[in-house]
This record gives sequence, structure tokens and C-alpha cells, in this order.
Amino acid sequence: MRAPGRSGAGSDRALGLDEHAERSSVAQRQADRWLICGSLLIGTAALGVFGLPLFLRGVWLQRRAARQGLSVRPVIITLIGYLVIIDAAINTVGWALDLVGNHTLLGRVLLVGWGNMFDAGYFWHYNELWVGGAAGPGEKGWEVGLILTVFTMRIAAGIGFLQMKRWGHQWLIVTCWMGVVIWIGYVFNMTMYADVRFAGVVLPVIGWWLYDIFYITPFLAIPYLHTVNREIFSD
Repeated sequence: MRAPGRSGAGSDRALGLDEHAERSSVAQRQADRWLICGSLLIGTAALGVFGLPLFLRGVWLQRRAARQGLSVRPVIITLIGYLVIIDAAINTVGWALDLVGNHTLLGRVLLVGWGNMFDAGYFWHYNELWVGGAAGPGEKGWEVGLILTVFTMRIAAGIGFLQMKRWGHQWLIVTCWMGVVIWIGYVFNMTMYADVRFAGVVLPVIGWWLYDIFYITPFLAIPYLHTVNREIFSD
């Protein structure tokens, strides 16, 4: 015959675990709401200044939940997943605007202004190609190829990674290494056509490095992705 006290203790323990799981889930959802809103705004590039405070509040909420002992997603996984999505979204939105929205007022103001400040490939013969938009050598090939492949793959991989899925982890490794190839190729393309890309701009090579250096941040995740315990990701 089971002792009544032991049965009550087991019930209390189960209730405590259920309550802990519920509180953890609520805390994670609350943090993710702020993180998602911030990421959406930052991903547009133009509204990034409004999205950054929301994103930072989401990170703070998650760190607070972790300090309270709740079972939330590791902060490093949150940062890597969301930053990969933001990186891919900024490239996708900016290049899609140049590819299909190059005759819009927004495109002609933002992209030509960008060309005048940093990269003359977006100023030189702008909207004179049959496709329209930037006429910098090789730029359209990068835009079409990467929007349709790597950047969409990176967004999907980032979502799966945040959901702690094993396929998300695997595809994030693949797309991060693809990002290395892209970065090296793009730097070489810019260097080969430096007379077009950097001639007459306000901030030439120094300005280009000021924004392009941030594109190496996904590569910094590669050592972590290869060494993290894969058992924490579910099938």
C-alpha cells in the first residue's frame, strides 16, 4: 500500500514541473515577440533604428528568464538565429528593391543615395540596363543568384535553428559556409571593378568596409555550429 504522503509529494512535483514548463513557455514567447518585431524592422534596413531597441528588449527578457531559472532557449542560439535571419533579410530587401523596384521613388532615392555615398555601382548608369537598377559589373548576377538561393535558405535555416530543429542546425552550417564563398567573391568583384565602384563617392573604400565588415558576422558562428552538442536539437 502506497503511503499517502509520497503520493502527494509526487503530485506536487508533477504540478511544479508543469508550472515551470508553462512559465518557461510564456517567457520564451514574450521574448520572441519583441525579437521578431525588432528583426522585422531591422530587416528592412531603413527602419533598423526603430527595430534595434525592440530587439535588445527581447534579448534582455530572455536573459532575465534564464537568470530566473526558467527553461528558455540558450541566448547564444537566439542571437545566432535572429542575426542570421536579419542579415539575410537586409540583403534580400535591399537587392529586391534594386531588382524589381528600381523605378520607384523609394528605390531611386535610397539606392542612388547609397551609390553616391558608398558604392558607385548603384550610381553609375543607374536604370540604364534592360533590367534596370544598379549597373555595377556583376551586381545583377549576385542579386538574382543569391536572392533565389542562399538568402532564402538562410532565413529558413535560421527559423529552424531557433525552433531547435536538427535540420535548422545542419542547414545553418551549410549556408554559413556558402556565406564565406559569397563574401570572398563579392570582395574580389568590388576590387576588380574598383574604378567603377569607388570613383567619385563620398566614402569610398573606408566607407565600404564600415558596412561590409558586418557581413562577416555569420562566419563567426561557424566554430560554434561545429562544436555545439547536437543532441540539444530535435528531429
